[in-house]
Amino acid sequence: MSSAHRFDRGHTDDLMSYLAASPSPYHAVANAAERLEKAGFRQVEETEAWDAAAGGRFVLRGGALIAWYVPEGATPATPFRIVGAHTDSPNLRVKPLPDTGAQGWRQVAVEIYGGTLLNTWLDRDLGLSGRITLRDGSHRLVNVDRPLLRVPQLAVHLDRSVNQDGLKLDKQRHMTPIWGLGDVNEGDLMRFVAEEAGVDAREIGGWDLMVHSVEAPAYLGRDRELLAGPRMDNLLSVHAGLAALVAAAGSASLPYIPVLAAFDHEENGSQSDTGAEGPLLGNVLERSVLARGGTFEDRARALAGSVCLSSDTGHAVHPNYAERHEPGHHPLPNKGPILKVNVNQRYATDGSGRAVFAAACERAGVPWQHFVSNNSVACGTTIGPITAARHGIHTVDIGVAILSMHSARELCGAEDPHLLASALTAFLEG
Repeated sequence: MSSAHRFDRGHTDDLMSYLAASPSPYHAVANAAERLEKAGFRQVEETEAWDAAAGGRFVLRGGALIAWYVPEGATPATPFRIVGAHTDSPNLRVKPLPDTGAQGWRQVAVEIYGGTLLNTWLDRDLGLSGRITLRDGSHRLVNVDRPLLRVPQLAVHLDRSVNQDGLKLDKQRHMTPIWGLGDVNEGDLMRFVAEEAGVDAREIGGWDLMVHSVEAPAYLGRDRELLAGPRMDNLLSVHAGLAALVAAAGSASLPYIPVLAAFDHEENGSQSDTGAEGPLLGNVLERSVLARGGTFEDRARALAGSVCLSSDTGHAVHPNYAERHEPGHHPLPNKGPILKVNVNQRYATDGSGRAVFAAACERAGVPWQHFVSNNSVACGTTIGPITAARHGIHTVDIGVAILSMHSARELCGAEDPHLLASALTAFLEG
C-alpha cells in the first residue's frame, strides 16, 4: 500500500449505498443522475438543441448515461478524457409471458442474461426490479427489495451424487423461481408489479424486469478489509467514475473535457442503442463539439487527442485455483487497480496506454498492478476494444481485481474502490 494514499472508508460506505439502491441498470443511472444534479450538472435531452455554455451536462437513455463537464475556455477542438464503464450485470430477467408454474407452485418465467454463474442464484432470497413502460410512453422504476422469489436447489437426498459429480443445471428447467402456491393465472405478476408501482395494471404496455439478491453489501473478514456485494461488475466502476467526474468538475483548470460513459448491455456484447457499440457516445461527443461552434475538422482533432480508460472488474488471483491464473501476474485485493493487457486485443491496452495509466496513478499516489490471462485460459473482453475501434479513441483497459466475478454476490478489497476513484480523478484532471 502506498504511503502517499490513505484509505477512505467513507467512499466504500457510499459505494455500498449505491449498490444497494441500484438493483437494475435503470436504477443505476437514475441514482447517478441524482448525484450529478446535486453536483450542479444538468440533464439535456437528445431531442433538443444543445448550447455552448460551460458546465456539467448529462444524457440518459434507458440504462445508459453519458455525462461531461465543459470547462471555461474550452475550444471546439479540446480533447476528451473519458472513463468508460457499464451498468448491467449478469442475472435472471423476466420473460414476456411471465406467469408459469407446475405441481401446485406459482413461478415466474425468466431468461438468463449474460454469463451468470447459475448456482449462485440458488436458494437465495430474491427481489424484483427494473422498469415498466406505460401506454403513454412514460417509464416507472420498480424495486421490490424484499424476499419475493427463490430458485430452490434439489435436496441432496434426491441427487446423491451431486457432491461427487458436480451440480448440473439446465437453464430452461432448473432456473425458474417460485413465488407462491396455487393456480397459475395470466397477468398475476403484472398486477402485482402495478400495485407496487402505484399504477393501474391496464396502463402497463411493456416491462424490463429482473431479479436481484436482497442481501445488503457488507464488509467481510476479521479486519473488515474485504467487501462483499452484488453487481460490483460493474457498478463499482460507475460509482468511481461518478466520484472522479464530480471531483474533476471542481478543478480550477482542466486541459481536457472530462466524460463518464456508462453503457448498458456489455454483458451480452454491447450491440444496442445503449451499448458501447451503439452510436450514443459518438453522438454526444460530436454534438458537444458542434455546440461549441466546431466543424468536422475540430471533431477529428478532438477525438485524435482523446484518451479513454475502460474501467471494468478483473480477476484477483483465486487461492483455491491459482493454476488458472498467469503465473507471473497475481493481482491481489487492496493493492490498487489493475492494468489489463491482452495482445490479441481482447483488451485495448498498449504500451503508451500503460504510460498514461501509470502517470495518473503516480499523480494520485495510488499503487497499481498488472493483469494478463493464462495462455491456456480464454480471455474475456470489455467495452475497451469496441470504443477504440468505433471512435478511433486511444483506449486503456483497467479495473479492480475481484473474486466471484459474475456471481450474484462478488468480493473485492475494501480499499480498492477508493484507490480506483483516486486514479480516475487524476486521469480526468490531466
